[in-house]
Amino acid sequence: MEKIITRLFELQDTGYKEFTARMIPNIAPDTIIGVRSPRMKQLSKEFAKDPDKMAFLNELPHKYLEENYLHASILGTLSKDIDVILSRTEQFLPFIDNWAVCDSTVSGLKIISRNTQQVEPYLLRWLDHSAPFTKRFAIVILLNYYMEEAFSPSMLERLAQIHSTEYYVNIALAWYYSYALIKQYDASVGLFEKPVLDKWVHNKSITKAIESYRIPDDRKEKLRQLRISR
Repeated sequence: MEKIITRLFELQDTGYKEFTARMIPNIAPDTIIGVRSPRMKQLSKEFAKDPDKMAFLNELPHKYLEENYLHASILGTLSKDIDVILSRTEQFLPFIDNWAVCDSTVSGLKIISRNTQQVEPYLLRWLDHSAPFTKRFAIVILLNYYMEEAFSPSMLERLAQIHSTEYYVNIALAWYYSYALIKQYDASVGLFEKPVLDKWVHNKSITKAIESYRIPDDRKEKLRQLRISR
């Protein structure tokens, strides 16, 4: 929508555009306007009340990164009905093409924490999807919303079946397993003792877990010994 794009360019910071292009190297620089996070958040709050927001959600694909940020921020505020949110999310997923939009979309979907059982079948389908950012989307949801009360050891095994050449999938897996080692150590350490994960994911998960202050020193020492050296 022209008024949205006009507003985004009014908030443009060209220096931040260059920084963002370095942070998200897999998208074309000319699809980045360069709007800093505080201004994006303020614009999102304003636009959440706009009567044209539904028309905006239907205008896919968007051209600019910041339009996708705006779309992601609106998704979580649309409804208290999880089915509505999931339907709109599935509409948006094919157009997510970078880690930043993927992860910001997940962060805004806090409704998932209250509806984990209803969401799980969608997660299983997304994990099987060929699109790397759809797969990453599901992994990041599991990391954010399924590490506490909704945690299931079966998901540890399910994600271990993912063997990908995509960096953004593998780094998400490493973040997931590092959090599992932090929050669900007894359930997850066995996967590293066997081991069953791809070598890169295995070692990166251990590295990230060891960097956390939430793991005691004796566990960190054991994890160091579980690194795969060859």
